[in-house]
Parts: sequence; structure tokens; C-alpha cells
Amino acid sequence: MPDARRPLVAANWKMNGLSASAAEFSKMMEGARELSAHVDIIVCPPVTLLVRFAALAAGGPVRLGAQDCYPEPSGAFTGDISAEMLRDAGASAVIVGHSERRSLHHESDADVRAKVLASHRAGLLPIVCVGEMRPEREAGRAEEVVAKQLDGSLPDGATAQNLVVAYEPVWAIGTGLTPTTADVAAMHGFVRRRLASRFGAAGEGIRILYGGSVKPSNARALMHAGDVDGALVGGASLKADEFLAIAGVYR
Repeated sequence: MPDARRPLVAANWKMNGLSASAAEFSKMMEGARELSAHVDIIVCPPVTLLVRFAALAAGGPVRLGAQDCYPEPSGAFTGDISAEMLRDAGASAVIVGHSERRSLHHESDADVRAKVLASHRAGLLPIVCVGEMRPEREAGRAEEVVAKQLDGSLPDGATAQNLVVAYEPVWAIGTGLTPTTADVAAMHGFVRRRLASRFGAAGEGIRILYGGSVKPSNARALMHAGDVDGALVGGASLKADEFLAIAGVYR
């Protein structure tokens, strides 16, 4: 793995967590101290916890992210939150284009691209999610689907410093199903070639995370598959012990 592609493990808490979750986050902070020499760690809690967690995280080894943003910086958009607001609340990264946003909120590739640009405008690192559904994989269209998402969701000028890609086979998210390491390596290799083809040398340095039923029992095999630079962890990230065990494969 090139030096520019330092491993990254990110936690997506989704719509989970209340004030009491600060205790679990504090455990993550403590455990992350001995891992920070080897891996970058980002925790993306619900936005209601960002300010509180930011106070806890100040000066520590864990960065904070958000789970979505609105493309505009401000305005009459009731219920939405801009990238600038997330930055102000203490976030340094944001997940965009997650399959749940694409499917449940009908976000298009163009919508995701607008959010990536908003992230850049606010100085946030976007983690851009791509991935195929099971019928698409079974039809042999997985690479076609992922290529379309990459082409439509990523703006020009992507670099290792301003973009992370997360490949999540949609059929593996929360189902307990996991692709083989060979499947994961094949898709990550495809994504890498696509990035390099479009962005040249910069594309070689962009980190590609794997997401989809990542847990301590399979993390080592998945994280050491070809062109896998880390993980975007869902359910297993809600417990400090499980999340730290996943990040700990890079120790």
C-alpha cells in the first residue's frame, strides 16, 4: 500500500445513539490512542451528537464525520443541514451517497456529486459510497453499476486529500452476507483502475474502503484483500470493543 493510502476505518452509526452514547464514544477514544500510529479513525454519529462528541474528541485520535449534507450552504431548506453547519459543529468528514440515501431518498448520482462539491466547499472530506444490488450482481452488471456511480458521483479534481470512496455491495449491508475476499479484491481493483483512468496518479492514491457486514471475525481477511484501504463499518461500530477490534487489524 503506498504511503499516501494510510488505512482508514470509519464508523457509520446511522440513526442510532442518544446522549448516553457518549460513554461508548469515550471508550472508542481511549482505545484508539494506541491505534492512531497505524490507522486513521473517523466516527460518524447522528448529527444530534456532533457538538457533544466534538468536545470529547478535541485533541484526541478520533476525527468526527457526519452521515449526509445538503448541497446549499444556507437558505430556506427546512430540516436540512449544510456542509458548513457540519464543519461548524465539529465534523471534518461526511458520508455521501450511501445506498440507504440512494434507495430510500432516491438520490441520483448528480445529487451525490453536488454533495461532494458542497463538502469540498466547506472543507470536509467526503466518503462517497458506491455499490450494486444483488439482482445487478447476479445479472453480471456489478461493474457496470459501480462505474456509472463513480462517473456520475465524483467531480473533477479528485485527490487522495479530498476524496475517499467506499465500496458497499448493497446486498451485504446489514444482512450478514459477505462477498468472498476474491470478490472484494476484484471490485476494489476495478474501482482503482477506474479512478486511475480518470484522475491519473491522483487516482492511485485515493483510499477505497470496504463496507458491508464488516465485523471482528472477518475484518482481517477483508482489510487485507487487494486494493482495500480500510472499512466503513455499520452495526459493529456501535460497540467500542467491536469497532476497535476491526481497526486493530492494522496494529
